[in-house]
Amino acid sequence: MDLKTKIYLVNTENEKFMGIGVVWLLEEIKKQSSLRAAANEIGISYSKAYSMMSMLEDSLGKVILVRRRGGYSRQGAYLTDFGEEFLKQYKSFHDEIKEVTKIPYQKFNKDLNSLLNEYDKEGNKI
Repeated sequence: MDLKTKIYLVNTENEKFMGIGVVWLLEEIKKQSSLRAAANEIGISYSKAYSMMSMLEDSLGKVILVRRRGGYSRQGAYLTDFGEEFLKQYKSFHDEIKEVTKIPYQKFNKDLNSLLNEYDKEGNKI
């Protein structure tokens, strides 16, 4: 048995706007310099990626992604300075939360194993 945690931020309307999927998208945008290519790489539609970025920006009230439209030489996207810093801070927060949950999980797992050993398959105390 292992622990999997899902961490995400919600806005004032209780809508998810930041989680690991957005992290993956932002990291891929940095690599690809393109929202469309990043969406394709992580296996989501362009419209979904666009919606994720819009929700993130609306929820934070800051521009995260500069989108360039037009001919070949102007196409692409890149993170703003704020976007870069936000991504860095969120990833640090995310990693810290995941690390902190290990201690209570280890205690729970130990207690659960003791409990499992006290009962038979039918749920009766041995």
